[in-house]
Amino acid sequence: MEKQKVKKSVLIRQKKAALREFREENAGNLGQVKAHYRDIPTSPRKMRLIADMIRGKSASLALGALKFEAKIGATYLTSLLKSAIANWQQANSKVDIDSVDLYVKDIFVDGGRMLKRLRPAPQGRGYRVRKRSNHVTIVLDTRDAQ
Repeated sequence: MEKQKVKKSVLIRQKKAALREFREENAGNLGQVKAHYRDIPTSPRKMRLIADMIRGKSASLALGALKFEAKIGATYLTSLLKSAIANWQQANSKVDIDSVDLYVKDIFVDGGRMLKRLRPAPQGRGYRVRKRSNHVTIVLDTRDAQ
């Protein structure tokens, strides 16, 4: 028995159809979603203070808390949280967002790239200045799925 060769375009079309069918079947399963924000130009230590503030809170409460936070990292986390909510809406298009209780299941801050610069110092020396950045990952889930 010989295998019949199938064009690559046909395989791609079949995979897309299977993926579309899978998404339609699992649309009501309200899974968790992730969002990443990379190379944020603040130090990881400062960003962790804000991340600890919203961990475990509902998405709407977290957005409200970030709105009134004065630290610069709060603006980055606000956009990241909005992106995660949009990801959830896209994954669960058949479900109304107002009917579920989304919460921040997990949020973690990792160190990113570090730019190293030299600052002039006394007696012809140069002090090294490390301009830090960070990567933030947020995971949203529904309270029902616990």
